[in-house]
Amino acid sequence: MDAAAHWQRYQDWLYYHEGLELYLDISRMGFDDAFVSQMQPKFEKAFADMEALENGAIANPDENRMVGHYWLRNPEIAPRDELKQEILENIERIENFARKIHGGEIHPPKASKFTDVLSIGIGGSALGPQFVSEALSPDFPPMNLHFIDNTDPAGIDSLLARIRDRLSTTLVLVISKSGGTPDTRNGAIEVQKAFEANGLDFSGHAVAITGHESALEKQALSEGWVATFPMHDWVGGRTSEMSAVGLVPAALQGIDIRALLAGAKAMDEATRRWELKENPAALLALSWYYAGNGRGEKDMVILPYKDSLLLFSRYLQQLVMESLGKEKDLDGNTVYQGIAVYGNKGSTDQHAYVQQLREGVPNFFATFIEVLEERRGTSPEVEPGVTTGDYLFGFLYGTREALYENQRDSITVTVPQVDARTVGALIALYDRAVGFYASLVNINAYHQPGVEAGKKAAAQVLQLQKQVVEILQKSAQPLSLEELAVRAGVGDRVEMIYKIVRHLDANGRGVKIEGNPRTPSSLHISAR
Repeated sequence: MDAAAHWQRYQDWLYYHEGLELYLDISRMGFDDAFVSQMQPKFEKAFADMEALENGAIANPDENRMVGHYWLRNPEIAPRDELKQEILENIERIENFARKIHGGEIHPPKASKFTDVLSIGIGGSALGPQFVSEALSPDFPPMNLHFIDNTDPAGIDSLLARIRDRLSTTLVLVISKSGGTPDTRNGAIEVQKAFEANGLDFSGHAVAITGHESALEKQALSEGWVATFPMHDWVGGRTSEMSAVGLVPAALQGIDIRALLAGAKAMDEATRRWELKENPAALLALSWYYAGNGRGEKDMVILPYKDSLLLFSRYLQQLVMESLGKEKDLDGNTVYQGIAVYGNKGSTDQHAYVQQLREGVPNFFATFIEVLEERRGTSPEVEPGVTTGDYLFGFLYGTREALYENQRDSITVTVPQVDARTVGALIALYDRAVGFYASLVNINAYHQPGVEAGKKAAAQVLQLQKQVVEILQKSAQPLSLEELAVRAGVGDRVEMIYKIVRHLDANGRGVKIEGNPRTPSSLHISAR
């Protein structure tokens, strides 16, 4: 295709949102008009499906739940008045809470003000707040925000060591819909013990963001925690950033949550359009479908050319992969759907994996995120007539052209600056694109049976661990791994037994291994 043809295709497929000043360019995706015509009936169904979703249709039949994260940024479209009122009141509560915290009206038991926020959550309860914090936190925020997002003892120790001198002025957010999510529960218990070890009353520092009548809400109310905020059962974790899950930590950091919501609302309005070329989320879904033949045959590489958007790829990794990674379609057929997502940032990637993107396995399509504003204020020149921002711009479009010259497809999303309104719009854009794509390939984007299966398997391992310890404590002599497996009633899981006793031995947890690790079957296991 010559330069004139490229220019015409760019104009034919360019999307621009005037209010958000957002551009979407899919002209470097290789589809043709015949493909677009072929996809039109699928999009008619996708538009109808999305309209039904927003009107309150049961979208998660596994749990008999509606999916209503779209209502959070526009309560007027909520299907019931009580939902609308609850959303509006919750936003006001969050803003008032943040003001009282910042002003010292709500303060810790032994100090005049809270200085830090420690957020404990997992998955969407961490990834969304982390992304928004990285993108939008002021250089000098009213409170320092920290995260425990894993059940890693060393990671928890490291975080608590860093804030040890400010523990007495730290507000703790415990984020879990049920209160029973092991990762979050474990983090909360460890933090509570740390408070107690320092002579501090944890309840005077703790906030619960959880489901109504959950075990966590009951604990918070009975122990007199500082506050509780709701996690609605019609909002999934990976789409919860516009709920209390994301808005509470954002507001405490001084981020304009009304602007975040307004940007998402504006994008939602744009992505309700039934005309393909006038709907940016539909254009994304079209491109994803084309790139992977509707079967996820190519990975999605996210390349934001802005430091503040570093975590966007991690946020999208969960949103896309948890939503679209499904074994069965809506008719029960085995389809193995999904799109793998990874990324880092430009221009860092010029010196990392762009070499493979340009010349290696062509198993991906790229998405460049461009920010027009270099910085607030004037940039100094690093060469005559050239700024650091010019280099960043050059790297982005140079990489885009280098990829396209070698038949690598790409999408470019351009925004005016990184602010709350723009970040809200980006979140909403990809929310809707995932919903459209799920409809195109006939899967349920709003459940996660694989995640639940992993949780059940983990619970079984922990139960087996308890059995192993009990057996060893009762045994008068050391046992082989095979004997231990038989006594535990899992004679076919000797490898798992070995992994359990090795873990316990390495951490001094009442188990001792003797013998040569190179020949596990010769080992002898006993209680310490």
